[in-house]
Amino acid sequence: MTTIDSFEKIPVNIYIDAKSGSKAVADEIAALIREKASKKETCVLGLATGSTPKALYKELVRMHKEEGLSFKNVVTFNLDEYFPMKPDAKQSYHRFMSEQLFSHVDIDPKNINIPDGTIEKSKVREYALEFEQKIDQSGGIDLQVLGIGLNGHIGFNEPGASITSITRMAALDNNTRLANAYEFDNVSQVPRLSLTLGISTILKSKRIVLLAFGPSKAAIVKRSVEGHVSDSVPASFLQEHDNCTFFIDDASAEELTRIKSPWLTGEIVWSEKLIRNAVCSLATEMQKPLLMLTKEDYSNYGLSDLLEKHGPVSEINLRVFNGLRDTITGWPGGKPMEDVPRHPERRYPASKRVIIFSPHPDDDIISMGGTFIRLVQQGHEVHVGYQTSGNIAVSDEFVMRQIDFAVEFDSYFEIDKSVAGTIWKDALAFIKLKQPNQKDTPEIRNIKGMIRRTEARATCRYVGVKDENMHFMNLPFYETGLIQKNPPTDVDVKIHMDLIRKVKPHQIFAAGDFADPHGTHKVCFDVMYEALKRLKAENDESIADCTLWLYRGAWAEWDMWDIDMAIPMSPDQVLQKRNGIFIHQSQKDGVVFQGSDSREFWQRAEDRNAGTAKLFDDLGLPQYAALEAFMKFSY
Repeated sequence: MTTIDSFEKIPVNIYIDAKSGSKAVADEIAALIREKASKKETCVLGLATGSTPKALYKELVRMHKEEGLSFKNVVTFNLDEYFPMKPDAKQSYHRFMSEQLFSHVDIDPKNINIPDGTIEKSKVREYALEFEQKIDQSGGIDLQVLGIGLNGHIGFNEPGASITSITRMAALDNNTRLANAYEFDNVSQVPRLSLTLGISTILKSKRIVLLAFGPSKAAIVKRSVEGHVSDSVPASFLQEHDNCTFFIDDASAEELTRIKSPWLTGEIVWSEKLIRNAVCSLATEMQKPLLMLTKEDYSNYGLSDLLEKHGPVSEINLRVFNGLRDTITGWPGGKPMEDVPRHPERRYPASKRVIIFSPHPDDDIISMGGTFIRLVQQGHEVHVGYQTSGNIAVSDEFVMRQIDFAVEFDSYFEIDKSVAGTIWKDALAFIKLKQPNQKDTPEIRNIKGMIRRTEARATCRYVGVKDENMHFMNLPFYETGLIQKNPPTDVDVKIHMDLIRKVKPHQIFAAGDFADPHGTHKVCFDVMYEALKRLKAENDESIADCTLWLYRGAWAEWDMWDIDMAIPMSPDQVLQKRNGIFIHQSQKDGVVFQGSDSREFWQRAEDRNAGTAKLFDDLGLPQYAALEAFMKFSY
């Protein structure tokens, strides 16, 4: 038994990203299917839905088409379904499984078993028992695939579910309904009930694999594998299974003890970042400023090894304090007037060319508005690359408001309405008859895109960016008109390469926050990063002197030990940033994709920036109203 095992009560495999983790699970499933087929046996799979297993199903489909993986000997049982829910409804798990897997492989439709969301409520109990019996008659589930909810639910077994529960009707936790609201027009349309396999049913599976990807899952992964078994975290019941493994990515592993506090799990090499991690964590735990930490504090926190190798205490405290102090600067583009040792950004060239890549048309001002304004005020040539149109995040009500204005404008000035009038009329007619989750027409998507572009232009002008330095990239992967996007292609990468070649930046600021509900930030980062790698491989002069800085958005902030540059803001500068965010009126007072956080984006940003400033203050650093934080990234 290793030291890690004493913390992690379920085996955990960590992969660099969701694609790699999904590939590992797909390989295991394929091997099981083939092994069963060689023995002329049926392979019984328990399957999950949601965004997490999409990459897994995509890889299984690829294996079927390219490697001949057959599903003819496979029987499947899905974990759950909304209730009530018609099988052909856009949000139904019948439709999800067909689109993601079943319609692309050679499985016999008779072997597909998904809970029926149309069953009469009075017959649900009888139906659920029959579903259980069908699993037993098939020989039991050989391998069960699970995802995990932010509250620890598996299937739709919400907190409070019993370890003895079987297939049944279950109420959905409000947090689950909020998390799934992106599939519906609004949270009120999310069903309050579901049909789900019970925890007892899941634990009868011969093998269980749970997938969890992204930073939003980090906290619940830790509670599930390191915490006590409790019905408050249903996934913790998996500790009772003798053949369960979690497959997670680096982001969802961030809270595990072996990642966050590796000094507690065995011999380690003390890097500068790890020293900062350990000492900042200690100071936060002890609620002490860095320079007040004692030898006893270190010893009681399991940091005797750090003292032994890098002590004494006073030197370690000062080392970490000075390192954090040196991240703070009011000059994000470098301070040209004087040579500042250990400044986060180089001094020359004094006037830099800068590209701020913004996944949506407001991420620039929300995530780094104070820094954005300073860069312009300090004389740098700032360009903004708006990577997507953001058109699906504009409400129909807001569109109607703009159309009403346009119609009155045309009428007042007696403008020829032969073309424009037809567009407005058709758009209004469509919206009035639009069904829930119906895809917008191309004209309405264009109108929504125009709304977001005009807001972005107004923000840039407010900050002081020239019109010719605003670049609307309209990456093709995004333009589906649906929440589900297309995979990025070389076209998306080339658009980035062309802009970078044109500007020849000394600095690039890009979104490093991958916790947005629909993954747009992550895709935008990936294609931008791929563009930089290709340019570097070509020895392209456009990036010969370019530093990459990552900011985080409205969902999370960098850990203290990841911060390489912190830009302070005064109360007046916080207000200036807020006014810039307010320009994006389509994103105020009822955001289309709010997520589980009811605060508006300006409130999230201010709370996050103030929270970062308080962390610095608590550690004994200078006190500021707010701080925007950045991490330097290699490419």
